[in-house]
Amino acid sequence: MNRYDGDEHTERTFAALPPAQGRAFAQTWWGRAWLKALEDAALDAQQLKAGRRLARAGSVGAVSVRPGRITAVVQDRDRTQHRADVLLEELSGEQWDRFLDMTVERAGHVAALLDRDMPPHLVEDAAATGVDLLPGMGDLEPECGCGAWDHCAHTAALCYQVARLLDQDPFVLLLMRGRGERAVLDDIQARSAAPAEAAPEPDGVDAAEAFAAGDILPPLPELPRLPEHPGVPPSLDTETPPPSGLDPAALEYLAAGAAAQAHLLLSDALRGVAEHAALTPAQDAVRLAAGTSVQAVRERLARGSGRSREQLELAVRAWEIGGAAALDVLEDEWAVEGDTLVRARAALESAWDEDERPSLRAKANRWTASGAAGQVRLGRDGRWWPYRKERGRWVPAGGPAQDPATALASATAGAEE
Repeated sequence: MNRYDGDEHTERTFAALPPAQGRAFAQTWWGRAWLKALEDAALDAQQLKAGRRLARAGSVGAVSVRPGRITAVVQDRDRTQHRADVLLEELSGEQWDRFLDMTVERAGHVAALLDRDMPPHLVEDAAATGVDLLPGMGDLEPECGCGAWDHCAHTAALCYQVARLLDQDPFVLLLMRGRGERAVLDDIQARSAAPAEAAPEPDGVDAAEAFAAGDILPPLPELPRLPEHPGVPPSLDTETPPPSGLDPAALEYLAAGAAAQAHLLLSDALRGVAEHAALTPAQDAVRLAAGTSVQAVRERLARGSGRSREQLELAVRAWEIGGAAALDVLEDEWAVEGDTLVRARAALESAWDEDERPSLRAKANRWTASGAAGQVRLGRDGRWWPYRKERGRWVPAGGPAQDPATALASATAGAEE
């Protein structure tokens, strides 16, 4: 990463990034979550559009990151310069303790951070302890020398540029939340090396008191710790032949899938996470296919769900990108009408400057760029999904975006002419 550092514990300064023409600002899921916090809270879509234009043009100078604040000088098209700041609340000392204690309990979290990765389960486990690492709507507070009281083009451009930094290094986010990389890693190492405290001996109970309270049940034991991985079903490979019409390999696979789903539901229940939405049989077939590379199993799932082998492969690709929501966008073509159509047209109108707007052909919830360079599809939740042509068919090109310009930029990277 192109950077130079001050005191790493308190501030890092990143050299200005080159223009981002023709590419999405965020490639990682946490980078997109950062932009979602900006785009969901900004009151003026035109300011966001202007900010994207400035960021794409390379008008954001060196970015300074320190606890609770990011800063950069942003230059307008007329070369006027403005200092832009965005504030994010720091974690308290108690919150840092909870986050770090949780991290050292799970070796996978430590390994992910060392690999500069931020898997969703790390953020979910942190949230379960009351620590929100990623900003939510309204958490990014703007301050700009231009005098705007809400997000202006300059603070928006800064946020878009920081999304690129977060893609490369999630420790940038942790520094914003209050602690630099070295401090975090040193604390993790110290907690990992600390000897476990011996459990205190239970206090004695007076016999008379115990007899008097004999009809009172003792307190329930603590919930058992959830195994790290789901259990493995017993093997059906025996000398006894199976009954006619029973496929032992398929039954073993379904049992393993049921164990994995039960492990997920139990994990969510213990953490207080809302139950997953029920899947239709056609959706569940894709979920099962995504969990195996055995072609015989996939072919049975394709036949059972009414899909060809090629259609199932494409459905699995969508599932791996965005689950049931991405599968719905792939397979369900629906009419955009009423207020939904008004909002979609407004988003398409404001996403590009007049001289940059591509020619788009609309069909239902799908907009295709002229020359079939790329396509964006509107999901029922209002997000835009990128698609590109591969071997003559439209295939998912990445995760969703809040604005169609970012989605189309992802779609056209590598699209067939």
